[in-house]
Amino acid sequence: MKTFRAFGPTIGKGKLSKKFINIINTQIDKSTITKKNDYSSKLASQIKNELKLPNSFIEKNLSKELIKNIKNYLEASQIEKIKEIKIINLWVVKQLKNEYNPIHYHNGQLSGVGYLKIPKNMNQNKTVKNKKITTNGTIDFINGQRSFLSKSIYNLNPKVGDLVLFPNYLMHTAYPFNIDDERRSFSFNVKISFRK
Repeated sequence: MKTFRAFGPTIGKGKLSKKFINIINTQIDKSTITKKNDYSSKLASQIKNELKLPNSFIEKNLSKELIKNIKNYLEASQIEKIKEIKIINLWVVKQLKNEYNPIHYHNGQLSGVGYLKIPKNMNQNKTVKNKKITTNGTIDFINGQRSFLSKSIYNLNPKVGDLVLFPNYLMHTAYPFNIDDERRSFSFNVKISFRK
């Protein structure tokens, strides 16, 4: 887990194991979205297919690797006396052509996003008014305001296996792309309790 400060809050970037990616993608591929597991109505997104995974599946197959990464992130951020790390929710985002996630923030104390499928040529650029658009399918993290020698936006072009951790209050947005394919990711929120 590598940590960095693009601006104020610390962002962590790590890699998911191939085993983790295969397990979660297999679960997603065999799942159908129903009223019970449809998570899109609970989110700010303009994305139709968002799926809440069962807690039993998360606990059995995903928690161990995610919590290990979270511990590394917190350790690199010099956060100590951790008593418990609890994943309070986790959902899958199956983003298709022209869908997007507007600027928003999360619940909990810590949030994360992991990338499971990225369309080939997702970043293919359009030119609008002689200016190239380079954000297709990327994610922006936003903090504060732009000023002299201070950026307020950090843009990340995700790759399969990327895991990004950040404080829940860090605003972010996922841009649309213009090809017929799926960008698949999962997001989660974490609650941390500390020893006294």
